[in-house]
Amino acid sequence: MFFENPKLLWLLVVPALMVLHKVYIELKEREPHLRVSNSNPWMATGWSIFGLIRHIPFVLRTIALVMIVLSLARPRSSTQMDRIDSEGIDIVLAMDVSTSMLARDFTPDRISAAKDIAIEFIAQRPSDRMGIVVFAGESYTQCPLTTDRATLINLMKEVTTDLIEDGTAIGNGLATAVARMKDSDAKSRVVILLTDGVNNRGEITPETAAEIASTYGIRVYTIGVGANGTAPYPVMTPWGIDVQNVEVEIDENLLSSIASATGGRYFRATDNTKLAEIYSEINKMEKAKTTIDSFPIYKELFGQFAVIALVCLLLEVLIRFLIRRMP
Repeated sequence: MFFENPKLLWLLVVPALMVLHKVYIELKEREPHLRVSNSNPWMATGWSIFGLIRHIPFVLRTIALVMIVLSLARPRSSTQMDRIDSEGIDIVLAMDVSTSMLARDFTPDRISAAKDIAIEFIAQRPSDRMGIVVFAGESYTQCPLTTDRATLINLMKEVTTDLIEDGTAIGNGLATAVARMKDSDAKSRVVILLTDGVNNRGEITPETAAEIASTYGIRVYTIGVGANGTAPYPVMTPWGIDVQNVEVEIDENLLSSIASATGGRYFRATDNTKLAEIYSEINKMEKAKTTIDSFPIYKELFGQFAVIALVCLLLEVLIRFLIRRMP
């Protein structure tokens, strides 16, 4: 608690002088006015209730005056509050949905693992605008940039490998992701491109798409998913689905050059744990800017002192009325 007008506290001298004056009067009244041979009859009576009550009005009046002075000095209390403003990042997740993402070197397969871990990543970044682009033989926007986490997660869950024509158009996927955020005014713009293959389709080469991203100041993190060597892949046969080991082919040189050209970084994920670690590392590298403004919240306390003063004055009036009616 503090006083907004502390100089007014000098007025407390008034009740202090009142108390000193009262004490002086009381001492004067105790001087004998009548000489008697023996004071025992008066001493035996001791302190009477009336003698005590007659001082209460003065005490109440003094307290009321002190409370009034304190109220005039405007007592206040303050609590420090923090307002946090977050400046989010625009992020587009560009995900390969070619049929090779059905390989089972991840649990239960690449596409399911990539979706589940991406959903965790989305949930960890509430201040960012995020979008989803999928690509195979061509590309399209699954979800534009949004802060609606529920919608974003639901649309991520709906991603499957049979959405579009098969193939791996890395350049088209990256170009579509760049187009989603080229007009964004966010200070930081990021594409996380995930693929498990080699570019073999599309009208835009990956190199050209990387140049466009670099021109717009968009950073690209590339992730190659797939085990080293071979991976179990479900193949349709006349007798049903048969799982066969297929050679894993990832154009790591291309993915590294895309990341390098845009100021990003290339990662290789060989299993679920490694992929989760990659997203966690990207999450740490791309921190949203947070601004904390501190400001006090004041609470006025003069009302409490004013109420005490009013109660004291009312009690004084009541007690004076009772004293006059005493026999």
